[in-house]
Order: sequence, then C-alpha cells, then structure tokens
Amino acid sequence: MIQLPRLASLISAMLVACICASSAQASVTATDDSGATVSLAAPAQRVISLAPHVTELIYAAGGGAKLVGTVSYSDYPPAAMQVPRVGDNKALDLERIVALKPDLIVVWRHGNAQVELERLRELHIPLFFSEPHRLDDIALTLTRLGTLLGTSNTADAAASTFRQDIAQLRTRYTNRPPVTVFYQVWNQPLMTLNDTHMISDVITLCGGRNVFANLAPLVPTVSTEAVLAANPEAIVTASAGATTPDKPLPQFETWRAWPNLKAVARNNLFAIDGDLIDRPAPRIAQGAAQLCEDLEVARSRRPAGEE
Repeated sequence: MIQLPRLASLISAMLVACICASSAQASVTATDDSGATVSLAAPAQRVISLAPHVTELIYAAGGGAKLVGTVSYSDYPPAAMQVPRVGDNKALDLERIVALKPDLIVVWRHGNAQVELERLRELHIPLFFSEPHRLDDIALTLTRLGTLLGTSNTADAAASTFRQDIAQLRTRYTNRPPVTVFYQVWNQPLMTLNDTHMISDVITLCGGRNVFANLAPLVPTVSTEAVLAANPEAIVTASAGATTPDKPLPQFETWRAWPNLKAVARNNLFAIDGDLIDRPAPRIAQGAAQLCEDLEVARSRRPAGEE
C-alpha cells in the first residue's frame, strides 16, 4: 500500500507532467513584420527558412534542430550547410517544400520573388514574414520566433545579448563627431541605400551620416557626380569575407580617379565582411563594431582643428 505522503507526491508530479505536456501543445501566436498575426495550434516542429538571414535568426532563437529546409547561401552557423535546399530567393521548389511537411515557413518579405510568395500562400502553410529594418527589430524577431518555435528561453537570451551589444556601441559611438558616409552597394550601376535600410541604421549607430539617406527607393541608383557633390568623408562597401582587403577592391579603384574626394584624399575607403553587415541577423552586431571602428579611424585622419 502506498503511504499518503508518497501518494500526494506522486499525484503532484503527475499534475506537473500533465501541465507541462499541455503547455508544450498550447497554441502560440506572434506578429510578423508585415503586421500579420501568425497563429499555430502548437509550437512549430518542422520549419523552412527562405533566406540566409532567416536561417541565422532561427538558429539563434534555438530552433536549428527544427529546420528541415532552407535556401542557397544559408551557410551560418556551419550546421546550416547540412539542411536540405529548397531553392533560392528567385525560384523555389514547391514540390520539395510540400514533401518536407513544414508547419511553419519563414519568408523574406521583400527578398523572395512575389510570384513565389503567391504560390506559397496557395499551400495554406503558416507563413511568417521577416523584414527587419532597424537594429532593434532583430531582437524583437528573435523573441517572436522563440514564441512560434517554443524556444523562448533561448530566443530571449539571444535577444538580450544582442540588445546589450548594440547598446554598448550606441553609448560609445553615437555621439561622436559625425562622419559623412557613402555606402556603396554596387559599382555598375552605382547603387547605395536610403535611410530605411538597416545598414543606414548601423551608420547612425556609429555616429555616421548617410549622405543619401533621403533618396528613394530602398536601394537607389546614383551618379558619380552626385557622390562627388556629396563629398563623403568615408566610403564603405561590403566585401566577401574581407574586412581589410589585401588588394584594392574594383569599386574603390573607381574613386581613386578623384584624388580630391575627401574619402580618397584621406584614404577612408573601408570594406566590411558582407555576411556581417548585409544580413539582418545577430552577427550584424559584429559588422556594426567593425564599421564603428572604421569611422573612428576616419575621425583620427582629420586635419588638426577639424571636428
């Protein structure tokens, strides 16, 4: 016969187990970057990512083990290289996606082709749209994904760490003497970013000023003459895996033909690893730190008496 204290203990343990099991199956809801409410009957167990930055976010939020499909260039963390591919940002293998039986698909709102998004909607699989525009949005996305994945503890911790990293940079650099910056996305045609892009937010974080912040659209095309007229103190671009290139980048060689351009005259031509600055995911804190250091170098190269 089971003694009463022991019986009470067993019943208590059973109740706790039931509550935990019930919680694991409870419905979850989050708002995505399109403003839509995404509701799941239970935390997602089979997830597909349709952008490299989304893949990074899912792993950071603690959902890597639930990732059953992703797209080309999803190469971080290294474990992501082993996840089956379902296409790229231009074309998706819908049959493969269906065969993987996802209960959640995380989409790059403006990166995935619109026609492909319409086809995805026809599958009636829950879609979460990701399109962070500000650094603070990354932490928010982590917490939202943590809710949908049932990994809130990990996601909240990652969000807190990211916020702290950005806060430290903001405290150190935001109020430093401003540096005018031309961020070069591409050289032919010559393209840059406006103020609604996250990279512009990084520039501001570092005490910089995007000289083409007020242009439209998100990635406007500009002329050489417009850059010369803006006369930026620094020119920044992304380079594959190289924060300090061993040889001059072609896009910088274009500007060396204009030795009176302030950025050229002071040798303020900076390249940052594209994976760290282009992807709106937690590693952008590393890219931001590099950019902040580069702009501090630009400040150090000013003639005496110039602020």
